[in-house]
Amino acid sequence: MFSNRPCLKTLLTTVALATCTIGGVHSIAVAQGTPGLVIFGNKDTDILNYYLDFGGVAKNRDRYRFRIPKNKLANGATQFVISYPDYFDGKFNTEKIEVRLNGKKDQSLALKNVVWDQENRFIQIDLAEPLREAKRVELVFSNVRNPKVGTYYFYAQVVPAINTPVPERVGAWVLSINP
Repeated sequence: MFSNRPCLKTLLTTVALATCTIGGVHSIAVAQGTPGLVIFGNKDTDILNYYLDFGGVAKNRDRYRFRIPKNKLANGATQFVISYPDYFDGKFNTEKIEVRLNGKKDQSLALKNVVWDQENRFIQIDLAEPLREAKRVELVFSNVRNPKVGTYYFYAQVVPAINTPVPERVGAWVLSINP
């Protein structure tokens, strides 16, 4: 006579693997990064990569990781200016802003000043010491209150450490905030 035990064991193993796979895919999908395909927008602006640690859910707390590649900082940097649209109703915590080299937490640069000008819609980050050589930089905004649902263009300007200290636009991050 045939036993049902091997069939039951196979069925339970299959169900367990399927459950773990679905749970893992959901965890990966919740975090948001890279802008994906941008159909409409400014053709003259380079789209930069970003990452939202907590998924970009409207009106929730989040951590924004704005990335600037090494080739955009050929002349280094002394200051970063991030501007955002007038319909952005989120809130920033200027005490929780960092500038990291190569995205490493232990390689945060010392900051001289962080100014959030809500009226003119920009955040200015001044480095204590100029970054003289080209490095990949990650601007980390922690404890951000996400705005309402929508798409938001954040434009990055950098004041170079070498040559003329005139702000240069390096690109934009296209953030999507979900319901």
